[in-house]
Amino acid sequence: MSNGFLIVEVYDNNIKAPLESAVVQILGENTDIIVQTNENGKTESITLAAPDIKYSLEPQKDVRPYSIYSLKISKPGYKTFIIEGVEVFPSETSLQKVFLEKGQDIEYEELPPHVLWGNYPQKIDEDILLNNNVRNRVYPEVFIPEYIIVHDGVPSNSSARNYIVSFPDYIKNVASSEIYSTWPLETIKANVLAIISFTLNRVFTEWYPSRGYNFTITSSTAYDQKYTQGRTIFLPISEVVDDIFNNYLSLTDSQVPFFAQYNDGVKTNNKGWLSQWGSKSLGDQGYSALRIVRYYYDPNMTIKKANDIIGLPLSFPGFNLSKGSCGEYVQKIQNELNRISNNYPAIPKIIPANGQYNDSTKKSVEKFQQVFNLPITGIINFATWYKISYIYVAVSKMIN
Repeated sequence: MSNGFLIVEVYDNNIKAPLESAVVQILGENTDIIVQTNENGKTESITLAAPDIKYSLEPQKDVRPYSIYSLKISKPGYKTFIIEGVEVFPSETSLQKVFLEKGQDIEYEELPPHVLWGNYPQKIDEDILLNNNVRNRVYPEVFIPEYIIVHDGVPSNSSARNYIVSFPDYIKNVASSEIYSTWPLETIKANVLAIISFTLNRVFTEWYPSRGYNFTITSSTAYDQKYTQGRTIFLPISEVVDDIFNNYLSLTDSQVPFFAQYNDGVKTNNKGWLSQWGSKSLGDQGYSALRIVRYYYDPNMTIKKANDIIGLPLSFPGFNLSKGSCGEYVQKIQNELNRISNNYPAIPKIIPANGQYNDSTKKSVEKFQQVFNLPITGIINFATWYKISYIYVAVSKMIN
C-alpha cells in the first residue's frame, strides 16, 4: 500500500463563501478521521491509504487503482452532507469540494467510478470530416466561454438536469473523470488538449443548440465525454488546466477547434482517435504533448490559443505582474481581490488599491493562490489572472 492525500473544501451553497469550523469525517477501510475546516473552508492535507501506483500505470481490472472514501460533513445550521466514492490516488492530492445548504436534513450523494475503471457506454463515432469542416462553424472566431451548460444524460432525456459550470472547472472535471492523475505530465496535457478541443468544437458549431437543445454538451460517454457533478478533482490535472485552458488543437490551415475524439485504447481503439492508454505509453517514452496529439490525429496538428474569454473582464495583458509593477492592470486585480475578499475574508484587502504592486498586493495574491490551489508565488501569471477573473465574476453574480 501507498499513501495519497485529500483536501476537503466546504462552502455555503447560497453565497459560495467558505465555511470555517465545518466538521469533516473521513471513513474508509481501517479509517475514521475527524478534522475541521480552517478560515478558508479547507481542511489540512489528510494522508490516506491508497493502492500501489503500479495499478494506475497499466491497463488492468484486477485491483482498483485508487482508494475510495466516504465523507460526512456537518456544521450547525446546515444540512449534514454525506458523499461516497471520493477517489484518492497514490502520491497525489485529491480536492473535494462540498456545498452545504441551510437546514436540518441529511443530503446524500454517491459518486460513480472513474471511467477507466467502471463500465460506461462507448463513444458513438461521428463523421470527423464533417465536424472539422470550416463550413460548419457558427462563430467567426474561436473563444473560451465563461461557462458550459452540461446536460446530465443522453440528449433525448428531457428529464435530465442541466448544470451551469465554468469552463475551466468543466475541463478539470472531465479530465479527472477520464484519465489518471498519476500519468506523465505531457500525457495529461495531451489529453486535456483533446478534451478542450472536443468541447470547443461543440461550442463553435453550436452542435446541440442548433438541434433545438438548451445545453452545450452532455455528460454521456456515448455522445460526448464524462462529467460528474461534485466529483473529486486531482491537483496535477487542475494545475495543467489552469495553465492551458485557452489552448486548443487545430489543423495548420484551419481555425476550427479540432473534433478530438478519444477512447481508452484497450476496450476500443478507433483509428484516428487518441488512445488514452497509448498516450500514457508515449508519455513514458518522453513524447511531448504536441508530439502525442500529432501521433494520433495528424502530423500537421497545431496548438492554438483563444484570445477572448467571453464573460470575463479584460484579457490577460500578455506579461506577468509582480512586485514593482504598476498601472491599470494592477489596479484591476487589486479591485477584484478586494471584492473577492468579501466572500473569502482570509484574503487581505489591498488599501489603497492605487495600481502599485506593493507588499500588501503580493500578500493578497499569495493568499488567493493558497486558497485556490495555485502555486504560491505572489506573481500574477496567466493562471492566477484568470482564476481571479473567474472567482470575481462568480462572487459578483451572487449579489445580482
